Amino acid sequence: MSNQPHNHDNLVQHAGEDQSNRVRHDLVDTEPLCIRTRTTSMAVIAGSEGAYHYTPEGRKLADFTSGVLVANLGHHPKRWWKRVIEYMGLEGAEGDSGYHRAVPLCSYNAATSVESEANRRLLKSLQSAPGGKRLEQVLWAASGSEAIQKGLWASLAKRPDGDGIILATRYGFHGKKGLSGAVTGSEKDRERDPRVRFISFPREECHSTEARKQPLDLAPYRAELESLKAEFGDRLCVLITEPYLGGGGSYHPQKEYMQMLCDFCHQNGILFFLDEVQANFGRTGSMYAFSEYGVEPDLVSLGKGLGNGVPVDAVVGSTEIFARLGYGEGSDTWSGHALGCAAVLATLDEFEQDHVVEQGRKLSAVIEECLMELSKLPAIRYIRGEGTVWGIECQAVGNLPEDQVAHEIVRLCYLGDESGFGVHLLGPLAGKVIRVSPPLTMSEADLREAFAVVHNIVSKIG
Repeated sequence: MSNQPHNHDNLVQHAGEDQSNRVRHDLVDTEPLCIRTRTTSMAVIAGSEGAYHYTPEGRKLADFTSGVLVANLGHHPKRWWKRVIEYMGLEGAEGDSGYHRAVPLCSYNAATSVESEANRRLLKSLQSAPGGKRLEQVLWAASGSEAIQKGLWASLAKRPDGDGIILATRYGFHGKKGLSGAVTGSEKDRERDPRVRFISFPREECHSTEARKQPLDLAPYRAELESLKAEFGDRLCVLITEPYLGGGGSYHPQKEYMQMLCDFCHQNGILFFLDEVQANFGRTGSMYAFSEYGVEPDLVSLGKGLGNGVPVDAVVGSTEIFARLGYGEGSDTWSGHALGCAAVLATLDEFEQDHVVEQGRKLSAVIEECLMELSKLPAIRYIRGEGTVWGIECQAVGNLPEDQVAHEIVRLCYLGDESGFGVHLLGPLAGKVIRVSPPLTMSEADLREAFAVVHNIVSKIG
């Protein structure tokens, strides 16, 4: 056992939160710093319900994160949980031993009917969406980065001699592991896999909602792609991009840019891989972002909202693509695990039988309206987004640089108004951008109430 003293330099403490402060102190002592992203709020959550979190001290926080774009249906919807339990076979009386006979939580090297049903239902949903006709098989994974990795493995298998090239748009976030980490960010971030080449993303041209409405000159982007085609020819296997830059600062490109990438790929025999881990299940305004952007991907990665909080992810593509991988080359312990598949089925039920996407579109209009008002304040430079995922780019105010302004907004919104009602926000993206991504099921009245708190707090900064 190390006798080194614990470093409490990064310990977050808030006055009047004795229970929460004890938890924060214990976590600093028992977990490494690397497990968390930086936040000045370090909210301790005792329970969550609908679109709200509750602290151990009983304070109510409107959730503007959806648990990092996960709880699209809100936290612990009873009907959803009932469906998960039914799909797992956990309803009914206990056996004589006190155990339930139900689907196993891990069925490695075996199969379950719930996995088969999840495949069938998910593919039906994808294929019925505009742009989904190429999506024929589901390759399950335990995280978004693993889904990306598996999709890229299958793409590179087109070149069995190992000389295939991956194109990736700059500033994206696809994960931190293996190939998913290699296609994240840009050439300047760290040493890269030699198979990866980065291409330009129109970040400056979509820095705000108003800028995104302007037509985009596609000529330089086409020229860049043609140059890479001339250099690498048939070695180009796949182009991976996000519908919008999530971790990169919430930049949402013009749709014609995404359509140009897709067309180039289809015209040149290159797979078009759309990473929808942060965009699927209604987040961008349509059930799937490929429909919203008018593209037809060869591969789509799904996660986060796919299981409404239960860890389950997948990459979906054509039978031909996945046939390049042999037995075991895409497997892992939790691929197609029953609890994840049950969660996917229950989530599909809610989206198909309720009006979740429609409610999300209504919320989108309210979010944009409230953010336009917020953008008039000195601390805010730009707003940008779509559906129920938006970014607020902060700017320097007085002696506070832009990144400190962003962190201060997160902290003060957590502390809330005079009554203690606050708003839970994630630590800033790309240093200065605050993301707003409430559950799609939040009511318009609750959304406006939470934004009133945010507006009042931001108006006092500077």
